[in-house]
Amino acid sequence: LLASYVEYLAPIWSGSLRKLARKGVIFGAILHDPVRNFVVGPHWWHRWSIACGYSFLREAFVHETIELDTVGSMAQLRTTVIPYGIHQFPSANKSREEIRTNLNLPLDAKVMLAFGHIRDNKNLDLVIHAMTNFPEVYLLVVGREQSLGQRPASFYQALAIKQNVADRCRWQIRFIPDTEIANFFEASDIILLTYSKKFHSASSVLNTAAGYRKLCLASAGEGSLCSVIHNYQLGIWVEPDDISSIINGIKTWLENPPNPLWERYFVENSWLLNAKRVINSFH
Repeated sequence: LLASYVEYLAPIWSGSLRKLARKGVIFGAILHDPVRNFVVGPHWWHRWSIACGYSFLREAFVHETIELDTVGSMAQLRTTVIPYGIHQFPSANKSREEIRTNLNLPLDAKVMLAFGHIRDNKNLDLVIHAMTNFPEVYLLVVGREQSLGQRPASFYQALAIKQNVADRCRWQIRFIPDTEIANFFEASDIILLTYSKKFHSASSVLNTAAGYRKLCLASAGEGSLCSVIHNYQLGIWVEPDDISSIINGIKTWLENPPNPLWERYFVENSWLLNAKRVINSFH
């Protein structure tokens, strides 16, 4: 439940863990997605499953201070803020020029990368609309489709055709093995994290982008993503779900990009610090 939006069977498996908790076993969990607003099935089951998923915990680890919606009373639950460390993947195995040539991208183009699962809350449609204002900007979409009622890649491809930007879009709709990830970041200039205002989680893609020192164009609701972008100047923050703000953000990127505080970010958001805080909470 705590690691996957689509896990809804906590009422079935949580009982045995509650019995262990009553016997003195201490459970902790990292709540990477503390706001569980992705609903599958009846709302009453959604809420019950969340309550059961929290019911046996004593320690909750989050990436941003937040009041957890545990549904039921959880007086024993302690919350600790931990950093979200940088993801490390293999280096690119081709040069930027080779990668762009293989993707049919002009060597001098400005390339935006949308990486990861294709989901409605990433506002890819608004980005495609915004591209009509920037004829020099290309879009690279890399990742698998998200099931469960999310719009497929074909929706965005049709929209790109309608907006007359299809010739500047490149699509890699598939699972990307670790050995290929770096190539797509190497080929790109900025990473799109234009989440909707309902998104309150930390972003795995941000911490992958940071590993390659790539700026981000980002939006979301209040949460870890907003804080780290602002605190370390990791990119341009735009208002969520707003095409005008995305247009202004792209313009800022092209004309006056920020200077990220990479080294400070790496020191203050390390896996070592993450692990130390987790260990200390169990003492």
